[in-house]
Amino acid sequence: RNMSSAGPEGRKKMRECNGLIDSLVYYIQGAIADHEPNDKATENCVCILHNLSYQLEIELPESYAQTIYMPRRNISSNDKTPGCFGTRSRKVKEKQQDTPLPEEKSNPRGVESLWHSTLIRIYLSLIAKSTRNYTQEASLGALQNLTAGTGPMPFAVAQTVVQKANGLPSIRTMLHVSHPTVKKTAVSLLRNLSRNTSLQSDIATEVLPDLVSILPESAPGSDIACETTASICYTLYNLTQSSSYNARLLLSAAGLPKIITISMNDSNMFSKASRAASVLLYSLWSHTDLHNAYKK
Repeated sequence: RNMSSAGPEGRKKMRECNGLIDSLVYYIQGAIADHEPNDKATENCVCILHNLSYQLEIELPESYAQTIYMPRRNISSNDKTPGCFGTRSRKVKEKQQDTPLPEEKSNPRGVESLWHSTLIRIYLSLIAKSTRNYTQEASLGALQNLTAGTGPMPFAVAQTVVQKANGLPSIRTMLHVSHPTVKKTAVSLLRNLSRNTSLQSDIATEVLPDLVSILPESAPGSDIACETTASICYTLYNLTQSSSYNARLLLSAAGLPKIITISMNDSNMFSKASRAASVLLYSLWSHTDLHNAYKK
């Protein structure tokens, strides 16, 4: 676990170590099957996998980039940049959701396991079943890492989390835990997922009221709370920017007074949250059909 946080070279060596990742996944699967998701060894295994998934897309060998990514990008000949979700046609999106992704193998080995749907479902299972904060945080963090980029891998993982594995209810529960870093990581994961335009409707329906409910009534009281608040605002920005319906949902959840209060606090410590709230307010005002409702 310590070695897995030793930087890019350490991660590279561990990813290449024959049988290591497979053994970690095998152990966690056994722990879940035996209804023992809270033991220390499971926590250690998940933390290692969390670290090995950090910057995975960037650090993958060139051979993976060629064999894994090219088949996906060829689906849309006009797509010049990977992960440019806005330019994909709905038919292409639906086709991708209905068919196995090119990089999915029925029996993944080694580094292939790190973004495979089997491990994604394991993370979601641990989020739901473990009561160990570090295990919850590492599982959320691994999913956050895997959805952080703009290429095909984050797109595929996000689709799996939201639509194939029905992961939103488990993530939603983590928004209401008392442990601040677990909550912060859950919000950061949702922020990544909310960038995916094809998933925004599902995310808004499932968690937008919860995100509004955990916004503070006044300026956040710590650095972690400030970062969490900023992430919530940017997630709400993603969900409402192109959707008047979602903006109305935020309004009906009594989010506007909270966002205004946060935006008006301009002390240095909380400037990140204040700035994020201001960006969100500016975006909400762009929905001219809601101006009368806002004024009321």
